[in-house]
Amino acid sequence: MPARDSESGNVAGNVSRPKPKQEENASTFGAFVRKPGARRVTADASGEGRSQEASAAVESVDGLPEDAVEIGFIADAYGLKGWIKIVPHANSKLGGDALLGAKNWWLVKGREFKSARCVQSKVHADTIVARLSGCDDRDAALLLKGHAVYIARSDFPKLDDEDEFYWVDLIGLDVENEAGVALGRVADMIDNGAHSILRIEYPSNDKDGKSVTEERLIPFVGVYVKTVNRAAKRIIVDWDADY
Repeated sequence: MPARDSESGNVAGNVSRPKPKQEENASTFGAFVRKPGARRVTADASGEGRSQEASAAVESVDGLPEDAVEIGFIADAYGLKGWIKIVPHANSKLGGDALLGAKNWWLVKGREFKSARCVQSKVHADTIVARLSGCDDRDAALLLKGHAVYIARSDFPKLDDEDEFYWVDLIGLDVENEAGVALGRVADMIDNGAHSILRIEYPSNDKDGKSVTEERLIPFVGVYVKTVNRAAKRIIVDWDADY
């Protein structure tokens, strides 16, 4: 599920506020992934990859792998030799390192699915530029404009710290406070520039007694988030249900 644009300010429901006497921009507890440019790595398929290049191409497929995660979209062609420009989902946290490391990509536009092999990729300003096998000129690259880019979750780089998390792994986890009160389930993540924010949905009733879904926002920083247990699918926070 793509993250919502935190810059738009369009957040519906009950918006939780930081607790009194706490710093909203406290040190970050965990991260999705390094932002593009943080680690300037170029992935260049050589050896076996190059031997496959002549036969491999962007090909139509029936669907995506079960662990496929959308990480960006192709914004345009780049140069004249078939390179493409990809904008990573900076606010849906799919990040540059994942794109740079994965060789197998899937491209989606409408109901059209394609597989592609990434031959080379590198950081270019706030984007990623890449060359796909079989995409040899600007015209071929332009045909891919507007496609969403997916890679397998299993191809994501390993994070360096146990307190770093990919957003895709946090979505769907149950959240409760230290008193054991259930606060809801992580529906989405938001990036406000300073740190990540958990967007948690929970069932409630409106003034007429009708069942509705409301939300609360909890900064994903150490002062509030105490433990993340992916095996138990649970996040423990220092947060009262009334906030």
